[in-house]
Amino acid sequence: MQTIRRTASVPALDQYRALAQDATGDDIISTLNYALTLEHLENTFYATGLSTFVSADIEALGFLPGVFDFIAEIGAHEAAHVETLTSVISDLGGEPVEQGEYDFGDALTDPSVFIATAAALENTGVSAYTGAAQYLIENDDLLTAALTIHGVEARHAAYLNILNGENPFPESFEPVLTPAEVLEIAGPFVVSGEVVVPSASEEDAEDESEDESEDDEGTPD
Repeated sequence: MQTIRRTASVPALDQYRALAQDATGDDIISTLNYALTLEHLENTFYATGLSTFVSADIEALGFLPGVFDFIAEIGAHEAAHVETLTSVISDLGGEPVEQGEYDFGDALTDPSVFIATAAALENTGVSAYTGAAQYLIENDDLLTAALTIHGVEARHAAYLNILNGENPFPESFEPVLTPAEVLEIAGPFVVSGEVVVPSASEEDAEDESEDESEDDEGTPD
């Protein structure tokens, strides 16, 4: 039986803290809380699903017994991400966003929908980290630390794509999702709780809105 790691290892947590120790500012904290918002969603999804289904439910879909263990390990990774991001945000003097209340619908009653939803969440998470990289670009160490999570999320997405009969690496370049686009996908799962986006992304949205307004004013009737 495969051993499932349930929490972040001490070296991994210490490494992340060391890389992030010089980070300051609201932009940094809000970006980390944006990541934590998504990790809470994923962590709750797996924790609830893995306590609802058993290996036999997954095997009944035609998968080998080990698939359930691998999904459980994905869940353990998400728990580790939550633990690490929460600790780092606190260490930097910020207030970590708390876990919300979520509704995953049929994903918690139908194992095939559970696996399909897992793939959707992981693929969204990968593109979310890609899109948020710009808000950490001025802090090389913290960007590197965030990429250590991004890479693992990409591995999750590839594996779950295979389980769903889809291409594990469908694009030459990873799609980029803005925080607004991510929330459009993930938002319907959120029943209550704070949803944090990078403060810099809100400024970008305001600038874009102002530019569009100026363009409209300059357009003749």
